[in-house]
Amino acid sequence: MIGKIRQKLIALEPMPKLKAEEIVCPICKRCIPESQKDAHHLVPKSKGGKTTEYLHRICHRQIHALFTETELANHLNTAAALQEHPEMQRFIRWVQSKPDHFFEKTRKSGRIKESA
Repeated sequence: MIGKIRQKLIALEPMPKLKAEEIVCPICKRCIPESQKDAHHLVPKSKGGKTTEYLHRICHRQIHALFTETELANHLNTAAALQEHPEMQRFIRWVQSKPDHFFEKTRKSGRIKESA
């Protein structure tokens, strides 16, 4: 058992900085800088989803610009399914040429979305 004074001294010691774990975006396969990390519900919360996965902010916003929550819940609820969609493949080819920290405002898709 450690004495109370020793416990306080240990608590006051600066913690060694751990190297931030590099997280790779499952959509574009680029490393995600801390400033561009967004948590994405694979199945939207409104549709009962609980699990999240970290994505680049630009990839996350593109997903929500292209697809409705119903489409995401029913058909596009995995990273692989999202990557296989033709509109996402076009976006992925484009964004892979950008640096990891790149961000640009996403525009809504012009296509007509399926109704619920």
